Amino acid sequence: MTANPTLPHHNPGTSDGWHGIIAPSAAANKGGRFPAQRDRYHLYIGLFCPFAHRANFVRHLKGLTEIIPLSIVMPYPKGDAKGWPGWRFPASDDEYPNATVDGLFGEDYLHKVYFRADQEYKGRYSVPLLWDRVEGTAVNNESLEILRWLPSAFNEFLSPEKAAIDLYPAHLREKIDTLSAWILPNLASGVYKAGFAPSQEEYDKNIIPVFGALNKLEKIVAASGGPFILGSEMTELDVIVYVTLIRFDTVYVQHFKCNLGTIRHDYPVLNNWLKGMYWDVPAARDSTDFKHIKENYTKSHCDINPKAITPLGPFPDVEEGFERDWAKLRVGSVKHPEVLKFEETLAGI
Repeated sequence: MTANPTLPHHNPGTSDGWHGIIAPSAAANKGGRFPAQRDRYHLYIGLFCPFAHRANFVRHLKGLTEIIPLSIVMPYPKGDAKGWPGWRFPASDDEYPNATVDGLFGEDYLHKVYFRADQEYKGRYSVPLLWDRVEGTAVNNESLEILRWLPSAFNEFLSPEKAAIDLYPAHLREKIDTLSAWILPNLASGVYKAGFAPSQEEYDKNIIPVFGALNKLEKIVAASGGPFILGSEMTELDVIVYVTLIRFDTVYVQHFKCNLGTIRHDYPVLNNWLKGMYWDVPAARDSTDFKHIKENYTKSHCDINPKAITPLGPFPDVEEGFERDWAKLRVGSVKHPEVLKFEETLAGI
């Protein structure tokens, strides 16, 4: 999703959320509300959430860990069927590994941070949430918008190597937009549509696009020759797909019933790509916590997993043995007839 500077920052009392943009200080001085500054902003995330993972991935990739501090909610409990009271911070940093107290306000629940920005807020108390300490309000809680502008917002404070990382380069934007148009609804959101389907009919309908998208993506990455989705350059597509596929075999296969195939068995190219991301890109590995991921899904969705038992496998979490000669890889697929039919509807590059 392209961040739209004409959007209102927030409509008080609504469920619209926040859509602010942090801009380089020179640009912000021309009228922008949120200039890039060290230690001005604070990021709230859950390590379990793929959408929050996008922002945290960029934070690590761009070397922003010393510029944007972090508070991390616990992976469970989430609350009642309507999500109330929502995500909780641990009482101390020792209560749950890698979860933190609210480092900004000392609140016990994330919803209280939301109410600091808008006492009448009616939306979801979701992560990520990016907070401005100077303005005393939320900047943005939409992960795709953050993913689009965060990679360049703080370049003036970064080393030349880090500043040069561009996840939406001009020469690849058409391809990124083409693939995003079906990766986002069919894969990134598709696993949720299948996993939370309220009926057999809805599940049967929603599971097909997930694997149609995986089939198509397997062929595209094979054709690009790796190590990234579009070839030699990492883009925001790699971030979007990584945060979904790193959870796929671990939780989506069993918990969301996405078991028409697995990444490590049915998609050799995507599995190789995933291994390369995890083992060769420090930001991927440093932003991934399998305990948070597994226990969030299995212990906060009581309607899906009422006994809150967390499976031990798969083992290992991510396989080793990255193949650098992509020509040696078999191009896989799930050959279910409906999956193959859906795959044909997806745009290539």
